[in-house]
Amino acid sequence: MKIKRALLSVSDKTGIVEFAKALHSFGVELVSTGGTMKVIKEAGIPVTYVSEITGFPEIMDGRVKTLNPYIHGGILAIRDNPAHRAAMTEHNITGIDLVAVNLYPFRQTVAKPDVTLNDAVENIDIGGPAMIRAAAKNFQYVTVVVNPERYGEIIAQLTAGGEVEFKNRMALAQEAYSHTAAYDAYISRYLSGQLDQGLFPETMHMVYEKAQDLRYGENPHQAAAFYREQYYNGPGVANAKQLSGKELSFNNIVDVEAAYALVAEFAEPAAAIIKHTNPCGTGIGTTLAAAYNKAYQADPLSAYGGIIALNREVDKETAQLISELFAEAVIAPAFSPEALGILTQKKNVRLLAAALPEPDSTRLDVKSVAGGVLLQQADMTTAPQDTMKVITKRQPTASEWEQLLFAWKVVKHVKSNAIVIANDNKTLGVGAGQMNRVGAAGIALTQAGEQTKGAVLASDAFFPFADTVKAAIEAGITAIIQPGGSVHDEDSIKAADEQGIAMVFTGMRHFKH
Repeated sequence: MKIKRALLSVSDKTGIVEFAKALHSFGVELVSTGGTMKVIKEAGIPVTYVSEITGFPEIMDGRVKTLNPYIHGGILAIRDNPAHRAAMTEHNITGIDLVAVNLYPFRQTVAKPDVTLNDAVENIDIGGPAMIRAAAKNFQYVTVVVNPERYGEIIAQLTAGGEVEFKNRMALAQEAYSHTAAYDAYISRYLSGQLDQGLFPETMHMVYEKAQDLRYGENPHQAAAFYREQYYNGPGVANAKQLSGKELSFNNIVDVEAAYALVAEFAEPAAAIIKHTNPCGTGIGTTLAAAYNKAYQADPLSAYGGIIALNREVDKETAQLISELFAEAVIAPAFSPEALGILTQKKNVRLLAAALPEPDSTRLDVKSVAGGVLLQQADMTTAPQDTMKVITKRQPTASEWEQLLFAWKVVKHVKSNAIVIANDNKTLGVGAGQMNRVGAAGIALTQAGEQTKGAVLASDAFFPFADTVKAAIEAGITAIIQPGGSVHDEDSIKAADEQGIAMVFTGMRHFKH
């Protein structure tokens, strides 16, 4: 369809003058509103004020300006429908062939810390979505554009062929409906918050935009893509900047997220090496290099091909240690120039820089099931020491308390059933994802070997029976931390007291499925 008349009314005026100038050069009549018209007119481009078309002024502080048959009739008319053409002639309605509209900045407004409800409501666009939806519905005849990045594409098509092709008009219409759907979703979520409907309102709208297609999913026969929450500017993997290496895979992203969440638990320099979302090694130290060395020494065999996460800028010494291992990816808040120089020599290793994740009580975990999703508040809390209870006769020593708290932070990030053996601020053995807790403990204790003597044990959930406690005591464990809450807790406490080991109840479970 040849574009003879265009309506331009945009909140985001990026590129609008250049777009208007190009349209005018093609002989397109320009119609505009308020602020957009002023910008176009000041650029010396002929433009008709929308009130001249409607015969009615903008009223009610601009709330009503384009909601008019002369506008919507011009947009919605089916050009080759005789009845529609007759109606246009009878009512003196001229067609509008291109609609360039984007909406009031509602999301940006409600993001302000001092925003009032009245400010938010005044930034709910009415005429804009109506025009966008009308133009998108009539895409067989009308070109609709909501994204300033599309202006160049449209001008290129007009230059090449004099019109925007049907398939392109349909694609622009799809983008337009996505735009208005997301806009309405943000309004709905804001009002839900004002009504204090909590994390789980009756209807949940979640808006994501594609960040990238992935080569495949968990396995080569599965298609996959990575979507980012629209407009999310916060810390974490979604906004990581890839500095070097191959394109991230589905499994890389899953593991990087797990690794970064773990090291974010610690105020001290911390390092974690992840395989299949489980930490094969975690360590903290006075320096990042010391922390990394502990994480690596915890399980060198499993560390091969792992994901490395660090909670400090990577320095030269740490980079040299990392370079000795084949790793799929390394994520950290930053990399020194010397560290980048060392690590970028391994062309395939993905280097990611991102702000550390922060505790967020509103963050949701999403898991899909056939026909629906499960939502839960993300597990971003850890029981503080002053709420924990020592339930054995012997109190943990200061050193044991330090190791118990370290192990408790780590076990939270291990798939259930989960057992972590730790000492000297590093993991010695990790038992993950077993069908029973005794089996998980057996794996962790076997992996730790002789190092279990004088070490501590953490369990993500209570012990159904005393068997795990007895196995830990036999291996030389001197202190245990667990949530408590089993009907057989007394059996576990008795076993600990008989051998003089300390046991702490956290009162908080950390299942991770």
